[in-house]
Amino acid sequence: MDFAFMYETLLTLIGGIPLTLKLALSSVACGSVLALLLALLRMSGIAPLEWFARFYVFIFRSTPLLVQIFIIYYGLSQFREVRASFAWPLLRDPYWCALLALSLNTAAYASEIFRGGLQAVPAGQIEAARAAGMTRFLMFRRIVLPLAIRQALPGYGNELILMIKATSLASIITLMEITGLAAKLISETYRAIEVFIVAGAIYLVINFVVTRLVQYAEYRLTPHLRPAPGAAPTIESGASA
Repeated sequence: MDFAFMYETLLTLIGGIPLTLKLALSSVACGSVLALLLALLRMSGIAPLEWFARFYVFIFRSTPLLVQIFIIYYGLSQFREVRASFAWPLLRDPYWCALLALSLNTAAYASEIFRGGLQAVPAGQIEAARAAGMTRFLMFRRIVLPLAIRQALPGYGNELILMIKATSLASIITLMEITGLAAKLISETYRAIEVFIVAGAIYLVINFVVTRLVQYAEYRLTPHLRPAPGAAPTIESGASA
């Protein structure tokens, strides 16, 4: 292998990291809001809203993300009403189309994660909040949502990693993120192995940092699971050791 070429490739592909992170973080932020709304619709007990959320999740989880990107970027432009609408300046831009597709896709998966987190909130916590006189909104904001986030965080960490890797599909609509720059470099040099090894290493480092951040967030959100400083080990922990 030509390590000098791989170093030059690394310097080139580093230029795509900001766009990759921007796409991933923006889509996760937008998708999480929509996912929470979908999860609440699923648990609302109102049949039309519940079936709408079920249908949404079914569509976006059962079709490939690549197809969804193609439909949004290439398909919507076929409609004259779309081209004449206020949204056309955004929908003709590949970045916004990729962001829309990624956000809608991750919302479908994350809604199920959030729904599981909401359903895992202990009933005793809710009863205690009601007994304390909390309103439904205050109870949701201070009791239910924090506990649900704590429960859903491990699963949502996997979704973050998947979304970072999914940004590579944005290269098919001309976005020059990491994979887009890698494909361009391969077309110029015909050295696919070295380029993809470097690209894979960059994704590996990014996801390693993300996993550490998720683990730190779990650590901060679960102080009750950490032993007190200087506390003696319990019988169970000593036996397992």
